[in-house]
Amino acid sequence: MIKLKIGIVGCGAIGSSLARVITKDFSKQAELVALYDLNSSKPKILAKRIRKKNLVVFELGALILRSDLVIEAASSRCSWGIAKEVLSSGRDVMVMSVGGLIAKYSELTKLAKRHNCRVYIPSGAIAGIDALKAAKIGGVKKVTLTTLKNPLSFKGVKYIEERGIDLFKIKKDRVLFSGSAAEAVKLFPQNINVAAVLSLSGIGQDKTRVKIIASPKVNKNIHEIKVESQAGNIFTRTENILHPDNPKTSYLAVLSAIATLKQILEPIRIGT
Repeated sequence: MIKLKIGIVGCGAIGSSLARVITKDFSKQAELVALYDLNSSKPKILAKRIRKKNLVVFELGALILRSDLVIEAASSRCSWGIAKEVLSSGRDVMVMSVGGLIAKYSELTKLAKRHNCRVYIPSGAIAGIDALKAAKIGGVKKVTLTTLKNPLSFKGVKYIEERGIDLFKIKKDRVLFSGSAAEAVKLFPQNINVAAVLSLSGIGQDKTRVKIIASPKVNKNIHEIKVESQAGNIFTRTENILHPDNPKTSYLAVLSAIATLKQILEPIRIGT
């Protein structure tokens, strides 16, 4: 059996979790062949933890050459550049930092078609993407995302700092943002990848509406989605457990990537 050769770009919480799963649970179908991160110490530490030698590379191009599938788990600032280089080299790519693709979707599609490659975008930390994709065929009128997170989840966000918002002083629910998904992804790149996934699956970044709430009462990342369509109205609420290694990431986002990888490797696919 020929194994799928996988390279991972970005060795933070998500990349590390995926590396462990690939080597432990998918070893019969796939092989982890390379790790790359701008912080060169991270892939070295990860390779040591999973007890795999000769995985660390020091250039993205070297990782791409080794791989059949590249998993981007770096950041929205560089996800488009990574996807572009991977596809141009004739390799498939799975993108975790979807916010970086939202303005480049048309180019991404053309590039994948030109090189006969696949782009995989996991659903991430939300539910209902399958229903939204189906409803879109019949016609979708409105899509709204409401995100609630603990105020401290927004530490380091430039938008918050520029407005002088003291996250420690928020004692009741406070709306930090209300607007289009396009604006939300730009202003909250580390917190709102779900808005990008929702936009690409539905009516686009300009029509999809997003409200972001800092709520001191919650210790989970909560995403509520409302869809109004010709097929009916859809409502989902996902209360996400935080990833133990990175509170800005939901554990479900990692599991979603693993489920996507499982679909790639297995012959039967269930769900829209």
